[in-house]
Amino acid sequence: MDARAPFCHACGTIQPPRAVDHFVRLGVKRQFDVDLRELERQYFGFQRRFHPDRFATKSAEERAFSLQHSTATNEAFETIRSPRRRAEYLLTLLGQPALPADAHTVGDPALLAEVLQLREALDESAEPRAMQRIAQDALARAEDCTRSIAAAFAAGNLAEAGKQTLWLAYLDKLADEIRARGRRPKPGP
Repeated sequence: MDARAPFCHACGTIQPPRAVDHFVRLGVKRQFDVDLRELERQYFGFQRRFHPDRFATKSAEERAFSLQHSTATNEAFETIRSPRRRAEYLLTLLGQPALPADAHTVGDPALLAEVLQLREALDESAEPRAMQRIAQDALARAEDCTRSIAAAFAAGNLAEAGKQTLWLAYLDKLADEIRARGRRPKPGP
């Protein structure tokens, strides 16, 4: 039996999930540029095979394996679907994390200045239209950043991919803050 096979070829019994990277788990090429439709197709195919409801009448061990496969498939999908998380994961697989674990600050003064400028603009904006403009700007910058990450990976420039991934992480945080502010109740009279 192939050690990576999720089911026994002879009897069809589900096997425990193996330690494989997310790209292998979902059957997609290990690269930054991923066809998201193909990724989704693969994901739903695996989820149908491993869904715990399909194993409701099986042994406790098989139910546990199905849940482990399903959980690992969800984690792989969520990671690869997100450009930032995909880039961070791919950089880690290639031995070049975007921000080393022991780093406590960002070493790029230009990036830091731009982040602080965006945060300041957000803090000063009370009007929904102003926040909308900041959100649109952040989205456009995130799309540019994602293209830059793809180009850096394609060129084998992992340092630039890491720098752009770090920038994308800041843009994602900014977008989260904008969404959170949009959900906050407005102050009363």
